[in-house]
Amino acid sequence: MKAVVYQAPYHLSVEEVADPRVEEPLDAVIRITTANICGSDLHPYEGRADLEAGMVLGHENMGIVEEVGPGVNRIKKGDRVSVPFNLACGTCRNCTDGWTSACLRANPSGQPGAGYGYPNMGPYWGGQAEYLRVPWADFNLLHLPEGDEHESDFTMLSDIFPTGYHGTELAQVTPGKTVAIFGAGPVGLMAAHSASLRGASQIFVVDHQPDRLALAEQAGATAVNVAEADVVESIMEGTDGFGVDCGVEAVGYQAHDPSGDEHPAMVLDNLVQVVRATGRIGVVGVYVPQDPKAATEPAKEGRVEFDFGTAFTNGISIGTGQCPVKRYNEQLRDLIIRGVATPSFIVSHEVSLDDAVDAYKKFDERADGYTKVLLHPSAA
Repeated sequence: MKAVVYQAPYHLSVEEVADPRVEEPLDAVIRITTANICGSDLHPYEGRADLEAGMVLGHENMGIVEEVGPGVNRIKKGDRVSVPFNLACGTCRNCTDGWTSACLRANPSGQPGAGYGYPNMGPYWGGQAEYLRVPWADFNLLHLPEGDEHESDFTMLSDIFPTGYHGTELAQVTPGKTVAIFGAGPVGLMAAHSASLRGASQIFVVDHQPDRLALAEQAGATAVNVAEADVVESIMEGTDGFGVDCGVEAVGYQAHDPSGDEHPAMVLDNLVQVVRATGRIGVVGVYVPQDPKAATEPAKEGRVEFDFGTAFTNGISIGTGQCPVKRYNEQLRDLIIRGVATPSFIVSHEVSLDDAVDAYKKFDERADGYTKVLLHPSAA
């Protein structure tokens, strides 16, 4: 099959690799119809997370079931499905508690949590390819309506829509609450969309990319351009000096200012300043235990020195971690079906696998308008 293969930092290839096959009784093989490029894919692309050469990339996947193992009895050939980026066994303690993002069995390394085509998440090839093997298929796959309706919406169910929603859940956004979201990339925009769905009365989105801030305004948020305004002052003034009830961190460990200089604690420091006493912060931007190319010595060891003293003094609660996609994806699917949620508003480009290398380059460079790229293996 044709696939997007990682070779080295800034070096990808589109090449023929072995077709996936059913290896275990609970496996399924999916024919990919859409696979997205995720901002997290840029971590190995930029050399900021180690990945072995030869790995097929892609953890945001959907498609049609082509084959199932003899132990699969819920999913069948021909089903249209969404594939959560969390690969989970469904039977370990964390899975049965609903934390599929920290499955204790799926990752052979012993690290909690497994996924497709990503560093430290196991040996599983990703879905930026024509086909994908899905272990524990009955547990992991989400049924979608037949046909191709809502394709660009449903493809967000594998990761970024649930992840954005998870940020608002960790921050406990409820009707009437005010929220500040730092980062107007795809996850931050999905957090803004989710905050609106949850009834937030006021939503601020902070970034320095004008095209992404324009999308935030489209989602009903107040855009705050960090290159043009003091973020803390803007949000405090916008809330009559009170601060927001909830904050969402959707940037992660490579946080940087408009000039490109990295400041690992910048976003967390700002959130502590704008979230009111006893408020909550949800951190869904990625942080890692080691980052040898980090801007500070502590950050190289995963230590981010932010203003925890103020957070403690103000009684701010902070929730963190990867999204357990299965906790939310069925409900979010139904919101899409009924026309309540439309996460596809962030889609900027749809290209074939043959154009993936160029799309990665432009997405990494934050080329104007490159917000969310969808790959279609069957496209000419």
